[in-house]
Amino acid sequence: MQFNEIIENLKQGQSGVVDFKIKNNPVILAAASLDKAKVNDISFLDNNSPLNLRNLLEISKASALLLPANDNYIVEMTKKIQVDWILLKEPKIAFAETLEFLYPSNIESEGIHKSAVIGTNVKISPGVSIGANVYIGDNTEIGAGTVVHAGVVVYKNVSIGAKNLIHANSVIHSGSTLGDECVINANAVIGGEGFGFVPTSNGWKKMPQVGIVILKNKVEVGSGSTIDRPSVGETIIGEDTKIDNLVQIGHGVTTGKSCAMAAQVGIAGGAQIGDGVILAGQVGVSNRVKIGDRVIASSKTGIVSNVEAGKVVSGFPALPNKLWLRCSANFKKLPEIAKAVRQLDRRNSR
Repeated sequence: MQFNEIIENLKQGQSGVVDFKIKNNPVILAAASLDKAKVNDISFLDNNSPLNLRNLLEISKASALLLPANDNYIVEMTKKIQVDWILLKEPKIAFAETLEFLYPSNIESEGIHKSAVIGTNVKISPGVSIGANVYIGDNTEIGAGTVVHAGVVVYKNVSIGAKNLIHANSVIHSGSTLGDECVINANAVIGGEGFGFVPTSNGWKKMPQVGIVILKNKVEVGSGSTIDRPSVGETIIGEDTKIDNLVQIGHGVTTGKSCAMAAQVGIAGGAQIGDGVILAGQVGVSNRVKIGDRVIASSKTGIVSNVEAGKVVSGFPALPNKLWLRCSANFKKLPEIAKAVRQLDRRNSR
């Protein structure tokens, strides 16, 4: 792809082209980080790029660069560098869009593999691809353009919308509903049994889990993640929510729109999560906790009580982030503080 073609494509996207310079109009064959880029590669910097990368701006071998328009240092550097460049409001988005141009997704051929097992009364829309050894249960619907990769199991009475991508060996249980443009990565489980048991004098009594899971449009679920169905009612994942690998979402959880959950997040049953919430790696959320819109929880935070909208929390139990940072800075001083307290106690007891 020629560099000028990339410019025209980015003008149609969300990255906000501000200015550009075509000196050589190179052919762009690949994308790479600035420290590893070579001739015919395109790379990028943004405002958060580390100093060691910014220092490579003049000597990088990249043939073209995507750069932040609001960084005065970089804008000045564009007068010195000898490669083609684009200044953008959102260079990271531009890099993502450029990757889409350079590495288009492989389009699976339409049709049903001969080894797939399809139940009765299954409605398959045009343009669907179903891979080898897939099982589709009775009374299931699959929307147009959906791709179901090898080894996927879809139980009965499932509704799958249009343009979904369901990767190998994932499982979608009965009654589950997927909206449009969802991505289910390998070995994820949607709609498995919630962890429901009642203690009795004779041991545990299993609570039947007869609810369902609903994924709204554009939800992405990482490899090995699980979203459980409740005993009754629904587990709902809001539109455009992105879930990393190895995340556990318990029965009856609801999330708002555009949430993000990093690896090993665990959310207990009945928790309610607002719009735009970000949960970093290994965050734990207790059952029935309510988390307001736009809350951010840093890695390993334990959320055991409700969190107001817009808060940034850290630690266990979750505290406001700035307070947690002050507390954690003093942890290593605790032995000295304890020693001083003991000395004061001895003096006061004389």
